Amino acid sequence: MTDLLTRLELSLNQQQRELLDRSLSAGEADDLSGLVARALRESADDAIAPLPVPAVSGRVDDWTSRIAHPVTDERELLEEFVLEPGTGKAVEVRAGELLRVEQLDGAQCVDFNVFNLHDYREFFHTGRTRTLHGINPGPGDFLWSSPPRERAMMFILTDTVHVNDVVFPRCSANLYETAYGFAVHTNCADIQAEAQREYGLTPDDVHDSFNLFMSTTVDEGMPAIHHQSSKPGDHVELLAVMDVLAVPNICGADVMKTSNFAIKPVRVTRWRASAADLAAVPELKAYDTQRTVAQFRQPVIRTERALARDPAYVPAFVNTPIRYEPVPVVLSDVSAELLERLWRRDLYTSAGDALRDVLLAWWAAAHRA
Repeated sequence: MTDLLTRLELSLNQQQRELLDRSLSAGEADDLSGLVARALRESADDAIAPLPVPAVSGRVDDWTSRIAHPVTDERELLEEFVLEPGTGKAVEVRAGELLRVEQLDGAQCVDFNVFNLHDYREFFHTGRTRTLHGINPGPGDFLWSSPPRERAMMFILTDTVHVNDVVFPRCSANLYETAYGFAVHTNCADIQAEAQREYGLTPDDVHDSFNLFMSTTVDEGMPAIHHQSSKPGDHVELLAVMDVLAVPNICGADVMKTSNFAIKPVRVTRWRASAADLAAVPELKAYDTQRTVAQFRQPVIRTERALARDPAYVPAFVNTPIRYEPVPVVLSDVSAELLERLWRRDLYTSAGDALRDVLLAWWAAAHRA
Protein backbone atom coordinates (compact mmCIF):
# COMPACT_ATOMS: atom_id res chain seq x y z
CA MET A 1 0.00 0.00 0.00
CA THR A 2 1.42 3.41 -0.98
CA ASP A 3 1.78 6.43 1.29
CA LEU A 4 -0.63 8.22 -1.06
CA LEU A 5 -3.45 6.12 0.35
CA THR A 6 -2.57 6.58 4.02
CA ARG A 7 -2.30 10.36 4.12
CA LEU A 8 -4.69 12.20 1.82
CA GLU A 9 -6.05 15.67 1.31
CA LEU A 10 -9.75 16.15 0.66
CA SER A 11 -10.62 19.21 -1.41
CA LEU A 12 -13.71 20.54 0.39
CA ASN A 13 -15.63 23.78 0.08
CA GLN A 14 -17.08 25.65 3.02
CA GLN A 15 -20.51 24.03 2.71
CA GLN A 16 -19.06 20.52 2.64
CA ARG A 17 -16.98 21.32 5.72
CA GLU A 18 -20.07 22.55 7.53
CA LEU A 19 -21.92 19.34 6.66
CA LEU A 20 -19.17 17.12 8.02
CA ASP A 21 -18.58 19.31 11.08
CA ARG A 22 -22.25 18.92 12.04
CA SER A 23 -21.88 15.16 11.80
CA LEU A 24 -18.89 15.32 14.11
CA SER A 25 -20.79 17.57 16.53
CA ALA A 26 -23.60 14.99 16.51
CA GLY A 27 -21.12 12.33 17.67
CA GLU A 28 -21.06 10.27 14.48
CA ALA A 29 -17.25 9.98 14.79
CA ASP A 30 -14.45 11.44 16.89
CA ASP A 31 -12.80 13.28 14.03
CA LEU A 32 -12.83 13.59 10.25
CA SER A 33 -10.52 10.60 9.79
CA GLY A 34 -12.90 8.54 11.93
CA LEU A 35 -15.87 9.69 9.87
CA VAL A 36 -14.00 8.73 6.70
CA ALA A 37 -13.26 5.30 8.14
CA ARG A 38 -16.93 4.81 9.01
CA ALA A 39 -18.05 5.88 5.55
CA LEU A 40 -15.60 3.50 3.87
CA ARG A 41 -16.51 0.57 6.11
CA GLU A 42 -20.29 0.93 5.83
CA SER A 43 -20.15 1.63 2.09
CA ALA A 44 -17.94 -1.38 1.39
CA ASP A 45 -20.16 -3.66 3.50
CA ASP A 46 -23.33 -2.23 1.91
CA ALA A 47 -24.62 -1.78 5.46
CA ILE A 48 -25.11 1.96 5.90
CA ALA A 49 -26.70 2.69 9.28
CA PRO A 50 -29.52 5.27 9.14
CA LEU A 51 -28.79 8.52 10.95
CA PRO A 52 -30.92 11.59 11.68
CA VAL A 53 -30.19 14.68 9.63
CA PRO A 54 -28.39 17.15 11.90
CA ALA A 55 -30.59 20.04 10.76
CA VAL A 56 -30.14 23.41 12.38
CA SER A 57 -33.73 24.68 12.66
CA GLY A 58 -36.02 21.63 12.74
CA ARG A 59 -38.89 21.83 15.20
CA VAL A 60 -42.30 20.21 15.56
CA ASP A 61 -44.93 21.74 13.29
CA ASP A 62 -48.11 21.86 15.36
CA TRP A 63 -50.27 21.84 12.25
CA THR A 64 -53.41 20.96 14.24
CA SER A 65 -53.30 24.49 15.67
CA ARG A 66 -54.50 25.60 12.23
CA ILE A 67 -57.78 23.71 12.68
CA ALA A 68 -60.52 26.27 13.28
CA HIS A 69 -63.42 23.91 14.05
CA PRO A 70 -64.11 21.61 17.02
CA VAL A 71 -62.69 18.09 16.62
CA THR A 72 -65.03 15.21 17.49
CA ASP A 73 -64.84 11.42 17.55
CA GLU A 74 -66.92 11.08 14.39
CA ARG A 75 -66.56 12.52 10.92
CA GLU A 76 -68.97 15.29 10.00
CA LEU A 77 -70.24 15.29 6.42
CA LEU A 78 -69.92 18.73 4.81
CA GLU A 79 -70.69 18.16 1.13
CA GLU A 80 -70.92 15.51 -1.55
CA PHE A 81 -71.21 15.77 -5.32
CA VAL A 82 -70.60 13.84 -8.52
CA LEU A 83 -67.91 15.14 -10.83
CA GLU A 84 -69.10 14.56 -14.37
CA PRO A 85 -66.84 13.65 -17.33
CA GLY A 86 -65.11 16.66 -18.85
CA THR A 87 -65.45 18.76 -15.68
CA GLY A 88 -63.59 19.74 -12.54
CA LYS A 89 -64.46 21.59 -9.35
CA ALA A 90 -62.53 23.89 -7.02
CA VAL A 91 -63.24 22.95 -3.39
CA GLU A 92 -62.17 24.78 -0.24
CA VAL A 93 -60.76 22.22 2.18
CA ARG A 94 -59.82 23.65 5.54
CA ALA A 95 -57.12 22.25 7.82
CA GLY A 96 -58.51 19.17 9.54
CA GLU A 97 -60.97 18.37 6.74
CA LEU A 98 -60.96 15.32 4.48
CA LEU A 99 -61.65 15.03 0.78
CA ARG A 100 -62.52 11.62 -0.67
CA VAL A 101 -62.34 10.95 -4.42
CA GLU A 102 -64.29 7.76 -5.12
CA GLN A 103 -64.75 5.59 -8.20
CA LEU A 104 -68.35 5.12 -9.37
CA ASP A 105 -67.81 3.01 -12.50
CA GLY A 106 -64.14 2.27 -11.89
CA ALA A 107 -60.89 2.88 -13.77
CA GLN A 108 -61.17 6.68 -13.99
CA CYS A 109 -58.05 8.83 -13.63
CA VAL A 110 -58.56 12.07 -11.70
CA ASP A 111 -56.11 14.97 -11.91
CA PHE A 112 -55.81 16.56 -8.47
CA ASN A 113 -54.36 20.00 -7.83
CA VAL A 114 -53.88 21.95 -4.60
CA PHE A 115 -53.27 25.61 -3.75
CA ASN A 116 -52.70 27.27 -0.39
CA LEU A 117 -56.08 28.94 0.10
CA HIS A 118 -54.44 32.08 1.52
CA ASP A 119 -51.52 32.31 -0.95
CA TYR A 120 -52.14 30.78 -4.37
CA ARG A 121 -48.44 31.01 -5.23
CA GLU A 122 -47.89 28.10 -2.85
CA PHE A 123 -49.11 25.05 -4.72
CA PHE A 124 -48.65 21.30 -5.02
CA HIS A 125 -45.32 20.29 -6.52
CA THR A 126 -44.88 16.96 -8.28
CA GLY A 127 -41.09 17.17 -8.13
CA ARG A 128 -40.79 17.60 -4.36
CA THR A 129 -43.43 14.93 -3.76
CA ARG A 130 -41.76 12.54 -6.21
CA THR A 131 -38.37 13.04 -4.55
CA LEU A 132 -39.75 12.16 -1.12
CA HIS A 133 -42.26 9.43 -1.98
CA GLY A 134 -41.35 8.04 -5.40
CA ILE A 135 -43.32 8.10 -8.63
CA ASN A 136 -46.42 6.40 -7.20
CA PRO A 137 -47.27 8.05 -3.84
CA GLY A 138 -49.82 6.26 -1.69
CA PRO A 139 -51.19 5.91 1.85
CA GLY A 140 -49.00 7.52 4.48
CA ASP A 141 -47.44 9.99 2.05
CA PHE A 142 -47.89 13.76 1.81
CA LEU A 143 -48.55 16.20 -1.00
CA TRP A 144 -45.80 18.83 -0.79
CA SER A 145 -45.74 22.41 -2.03
CA SER A 146 -43.18 23.89 -4.40
CA PRO A 147 -39.96 25.63 -3.39
CA PRO A 148 -39.29 27.87 -1.61
CA ARG A 149 -42.26 26.92 0.65
CA GLU A 150 -41.80 23.10 0.54
CA ARG A 151 -44.47 22.35 3.12
CA ALA A 152 -46.88 19.46 3.55
CA MET A 153 -50.28 20.44 2.18
CA MET A 154 -52.34 17.25 2.39
CA PHE A 155 -51.85 13.75 3.82
CA ILE A 156 -52.93 10.61 1.98
CA LEU A 157 -54.95 8.99 4.75
CA THR A 158 -56.60 6.19 2.77
CA ASP A 159 -55.90 4.71 -0.64
CA THR A 160 -57.64 1.46 -1.50
CA VAL A 161 -55.70 0.71 -4.70
CA HIS A 162 -52.44 2.72 -4.44
CA VAL A 163 -52.32 3.48 -8.15
CA ASN A 164 -51.29 7.14 -8.43
CA ASP A 165 -48.70 9.04 -10.44
CA VAL A 166 -46.43 12.09 -10.20
CA VAL A 167 -44.39 11.50 -13.37
CA PHE A 168 -46.68 12.46 -16.23
CA PRO A 169 -47.66 16.09 -16.84
CA ARG A 170 -51.28 17.04 -17.32
CA CYS A 171 -52.62 16.34 -20.80
CA SER A 172 -53.30 19.43 -22.90
CA ALA A 173 -55.09 20.65 -26.01
CA ASN A 174 -51.83 20.73 -27.93
CA LEU A 175 -51.10 17.12 -27.02
CA TYR A 176 -54.35 15.98 -28.58
CA GLU A 177 -53.73 18.02 -31.73
CA THR A 178 -50.11 16.98 -32.26
CA ALA A 179 -50.50 13.32 -31.26
CA TYR A 180 -54.08 12.61 -32.35
CA GLY A 181 -55.13 15.38 -34.75
CA PHE A 182 -57.96 16.87 -32.65
CA ALA A 183 -58.80 20.55 -33.03
CA VAL A 184 -60.79 20.38 -29.77
CA HIS A 185 -60.64 17.62 -27.14
CA THR A 186 -61.25 17.33 -23.41
CA ASN A 187 -57.94 17.74 -21.59
CA CYS A 188 -56.75 18.17 -18.04
CA ALA A 189 -55.02 21.53 -18.54
CA ASP A 190 -58.16 23.21 -19.88
CA ILE A 191 -60.49 21.48 -17.42
CA GLN A 192 -58.25 22.56 -14.55
CA ALA A 193 -58.07 26.13 -15.88
CA GLU A 194 -61.84 26.36 -16.17
CA ALA A 195 -62.48 24.91 -12.71
CA GLN A 196 -60.05 27.22 -10.93
CA ARG A 197 -61.31 30.25 -12.88
CA GLU A 198 -64.07 30.36 -10.26
CA TYR A 199 -61.36 31.65 -7.89
CA GLY A 200 -59.83 34.12 -10.34
CA LEU A 201 -56.91 31.92 -11.39
CA THR A 202 -55.70 31.90 -14.98
CA PRO A 203 -54.47 29.12 -17.30
CA ASP A 204 -50.94 30.25 -16.42
CA ASP A 205 -51.67 29.22 -12.83
CA VAL A 206 -52.33 25.59 -13.79
CA HIS A 207 -49.57 23.25 -12.68
CA ASP A 208 -48.84 19.55 -13.02
CA SER A 209 -51.15 17.42 -10.94
CA PHE A 210 -51.27 14.48 -8.58
CA ASN A 211 -52.69 11.89 -10.97
CA LEU A 212 -55.07 9.77 -8.91
CA PHE A 213 -55.85 6.26 -10.17
CA MET A 214 -53.22 6.46 -12.91
CA SER A 215 -51.03 3.38 -13.34
CA THR A 216 -47.51 4.26 -14.47
CA THR A 217 -43.98 2.92 -14.49
CA VAL A 218 -40.62 4.09 -15.73
CA ASP A 219 -39.12 1.50 -18.06
CA GLU A 220 -35.59 1.91 -19.41
CA GLY A 221 -35.72 5.60 -18.65
CA MET A 222 -39.07 6.29 -20.30
CA PRO A 223 -42.41 6.74 -18.47
CA ALA A 224 -45.25 4.45 -19.48
CA ILE A 225 -49.02 4.45 -18.86
CA HIS A 226 -50.83 1.16 -18.24
CA HIS A 227 -54.43 0.00 -17.95
CA GLN A 228 -55.74 0.42 -14.43
CA SER A 229 -57.89 -1.87 -12.33
CA SER A 230 -59.69 0.39 -9.83
CA LYS A 231 -63.24 -0.75 -9.13
CA PRO A 232 -66.46 1.01 -8.03
CA GLY A 233 -66.00 2.11 -4.42
CA ASP A 234 -62.23 2.39 -4.59
CA HIS A 235 -61.16 5.75 -3.21
CA VAL A 236 -58.41 8.04 -2.03
CA GLU A 237 -58.87 10.21 1.07
CA LEU A 238 -56.71 13.29 1.49
CA LEU A 239 -56.56 15.18 4.78
CA ALA A 240 -55.69 18.88 4.65
CA VAL A 241 -52.93 19.98 7.03
CA MET A 242 -53.38 23.61 5.95
CA ASP A 243 -56.27 25.52 4.39
CA VAL A 244 -56.23 24.61 0.70
CA LEU A 245 -58.14 25.01 -2.52
CA ALA A 246 -58.31 21.49 -3.94
CA VAL A 247 -59.21 21.10 -7.61
CA PRO A 248 -60.06 17.55 -8.71
CA ASN A 249 -60.90 17.13 -12.38
CA ILE A 250 -61.87 14.18 -14.54
CA CYS A 251 -58.96 13.34 -16.83
CA GLY A 252 -60.11 13.98 -20.40
CA ALA A 253 -58.11 11.13 -21.95
CA ASP A 254 -60.28 8.62 -23.82
CA VAL A 255 -57.87 7.72 -26.60
CA MET A 256 -55.15 6.29 -24.36
CA LYS A 257 -54.90 3.72 -21.55
CA THR A 258 -55.10 6.28 -18.73
CA SER A 259 -58.75 5.48 -17.86
CA ASN A 260 -59.10 2.32 -19.95
CA PHE A 261 -60.31 4.27 -23.01
CA ALA A 262 -63.38 5.84 -21.38
CA ILE A 263 -64.32 8.98 -19.43
CA LYS A 264 -66.49 8.33 -16.38
CA PRO A 265 -67.83 10.24 -13.36
CA VAL A 266 -66.45 10.07 -9.80
CA ARG A 267 -67.90 11.03 -6.43
CA VAL A 268 -66.26 13.70 -4.27
CA THR A 269 -67.06 13.91 -0.54
CA ARG A 270 -65.79 16.38 2.06
CA TRP A 271 -65.86 15.78 5.83
CA ARG A 272 -64.53 17.28 8.98
CA ALA A 273 -62.02 14.65 10.02
CA SER A 274 -62.44 12.66 13.23
CA ALA A 275 -59.95 12.69 16.07
CA ALA A 276 -58.72 9.27 14.91
CA ASP A 277 -58.18 10.61 11.38
CA LEU A 278 -56.06 13.46 12.71
CA ALA A 279 -54.08 11.13 14.96
CA ALA A 280 -53.05 9.09 11.91
CA VAL A 281 -50.98 11.97 10.51
CA PRO A 282 -47.30 11.49 11.44
CA GLU A 283 -45.31 14.25 13.08
CA LEU A 284 -44.36 17.08 10.77
CA LYS A 285 -41.30 19.29 11.14
CA ALA A 286 -40.99 22.99 10.37
CA TYR A 287 -37.77 24.62 9.20
CA ASP A 288 -36.54 28.17 8.71
CA THR A 289 -35.70 27.28 5.10
CA GLN A 290 -39.41 26.85 4.31
CA ARG A 291 -39.53 30.45 3.25
CA THR A 292 -42.54 32.73 3.24
CA VAL A 293 -43.20 35.84 1.19
CA ALA A 294 -41.93 37.96 4.06
CA GLN A 295 -38.45 36.58 3.38
CA PHE A 296 -38.44 37.25 -0.37
CA ARG A 297 -36.09 39.91 -1.70
CA GLN A 298 -38.70 40.46 -4.43
CA PRO A 299 -42.11 39.85 -2.84
CA VAL A 300 -44.29 41.67 -5.39
CA ILE A 301 -46.07 39.60 -8.05
CA ARG A 302 -45.54 41.10 -11.49
CA THR A 303 -48.51 42.44 -13.42
CA GLU A 304 -46.58 43.36 -16.57
CA ARG A 305 -46.05 40.44 -18.96
CA ALA A 306 -42.93 41.76 -20.64
CA LEU A 307 -39.65 41.39 -18.75
CA ALA A 308 -37.26 44.28 -18.26
CA ARG A 309 -33.97 44.46 -16.40
CA ASP A 310 -33.85 46.15 -13.00
CA PRO A 311 -30.92 48.60 -13.24
CA ALA A 312 -30.62 48.67 -9.42
CA TYR A 313 -30.19 44.90 -9.17
CA VAL A 314 -27.18 43.71 -7.18
CA PRO A 315 -26.55 39.92 -7.02
CA ALA A 316 -26.89 38.39 -3.56
CA PHE A 317 -26.26 34.68 -4.02
CA VAL A 318 -25.96 32.44 -0.96
CA ASN A 319 -22.55 31.27 0.29
CA THR A 320 -20.59 32.78 -2.58
CA PRO A 321 -17.84 32.75 -3.59
CA ILE A 322 -17.45 28.96 -3.29
CA ARG A 323 -13.87 28.13 -2.27
CA TYR A 324 -12.18 24.74 -1.97
CA GLU A 325 -9.44 24.09 0.57
CA PRO A 326 -7.31 21.01 1.25
CA VAL A 327 -8.27 19.12 4.43
CA PRO A 328 -5.87 16.37 5.61
CA VAL A 329 -7.14 12.93 6.63
CA VAL A 330 -5.30 9.80 7.70
CA LEU A 331 -6.41 6.34 6.57
CA SER A 332 -5.57 3.10 8.31
CA ASP A 333 -4.39 0.19 6.20
CA VAL A 334 -7.91 -1.26 6.35
CA SER A 335 -9.48 2.01 5.22
CA ALA A 336 -6.92 2.37 2.45
CA GLU A 337 -7.79 -1.09 1.16
CA LEU A 338 -11.50 -0.22 1.26
CA LEU A 339 -10.85 2.94 -0.71
CA GLU A 340 -9.04 0.89 -3.33
CA ARG A 341 -12.19 -1.26 -3.66
CA LEU A 342 -14.59 1.70 -3.81
CA TRP A 343 -12.51 4.04 -5.97
CA ARG A 344 -14.45 5.07 -9.10
CA ARG A 345 -11.47 5.10 -11.44
CA ASP A 346 -13.80 5.84 -14.34
CA LEU A 347 -14.48 9.19 -12.67
CA TYR A 348 -11.41 10.09 -10.61
CA THR A 349 -7.64 9.94 -11.03
CA SER A 350 -7.06 11.56 -7.63
CA ALA A 351 -7.39 9.45 -4.48
CA GLY A 352 -8.59 12.50 -2.59
CA ASP A 353 -11.39 13.13 -5.06
CA ALA A 354 -12.36 9.45 -4.98
CA LEU A 355 -12.50 9.54 -1.18
CA ARG A 356 -14.60 12.72 -1.18
CA ASP A 357 -17.08 10.92 -3.46
CA VAL A 358 -17.34 7.95 -1.09
CA LEU A 359 -17.66 10.16 1.98
CA LEU A 360 -20.37 12.47 0.65
CA ALA A 361 -22.29 9.62 -1.03
CA TRP A 362 -22.25 7.76 2.29
CA TRP A 363 -23.48 10.87 4.09
CA ALA A 364 -26.46 11.27 1.73
CA ALA A 365 -27.37 7.58 2.01
CA ALA A 366 -27.09 7.51 5.81
CA HIS A 367 -28.94 10.70 6.70
CA ARG A 368 -32.63 10.56 5.90
CA ALA A 369 -35.07 13.35 6.68
